[in-house]
Amino acid sequence: MEFFAQHSGTWLLGLAAALLATGLVAGVLAGLLGVGGGIVIVPMLYHLFTLLGIDESVRMHVAVGTSLATIVPTSIVSSRAHRRKGSLDPALIRRLLPSVVVGVALGALASGFLKGWVLTAVFASVALGVALNMAFKRDGFALRDGLPGPLGTALLGSGIGGVSTLMGIGGGTLSVPILNALRVPMHTAVGTGALLGTVISVPGALAFMIGGLDVPLRPPLSLGYVNLLGFALIVPATLLTTAWGATLAHRIDARRLRWLFAAFLALTSARMFVGLLN
Repeated sequence: MEFFAQHSGTWLLGLAAALLATGLVAGVLAGLLGVGGGIVIVPMLYHLFTLLGIDESVRMHVAVGTSLATIVPTSIVSSRAHRRKGSLDPALIRRLLPSVVVGVALGALASGFLKGWVLTAVFASVALGVALNMAFKRDGFALRDGLPGPLGTALLGSGIGGVSTLMGIGGGTLSVPILNALRVPMHTAVGTGALLGTVISVPGALAFMIGGLDVPLRPPLSLGYVNLLGFALIVPATLLTTAWGATLAHRIDARRLRWLFAAFLALTSARMFVGLLN
């Protein structure tokens, strides 16, 4: 095959090891800090593809598409677990879900037309906001009690769905802090975020698969903008280490780790912005 002729065995092993490490780290941080794996996977894949010399025109698309694909099985497993534990609020989901679906559809449609630098700018901007929230959020902070009116809920849900699709993250990264700031109990917010992850990742991953077909300069072993090797290695590693992260959360200073992860996101955001200016 042309692919194997173009790349040495050492290069292939290095790629596989880096993708496996991405899944291991993403799983630990997801369990440890309660963040969605996508917010870890996308920047790590972005840095990896940069080091491997993947063309900038497709680098962010493949990072986002691969991340969305990995979220599909993990979000299904997570949402089923939260359902068994009674962490899903049917009334809240009924109000939020329709607008999230609309946002996902708009984000998936837009992904086929947006340049790589636009996706990079979206991720860098939101990642910086997530980093600031993790580092400086005050305990007990709240915007209001419960979801806003119909228009506000529609804007909120479509924003979560659309931005999450363009960033390659599940629903939890945005929805959990937002719902928590609306005084939704944390367990319910996390369970809702897991369910939204399924709603966002399935159509999002399909859109990136279809939108990237026959696009040149993609990494080898990619279906559209989804790297199949990355999917095959990241998913089992993430499922394995999420439980490890949850166990570690009870043994170490999570606040200090949240600061470190916030710093990682802030530096990633800064690097992406600098790359956009060059």
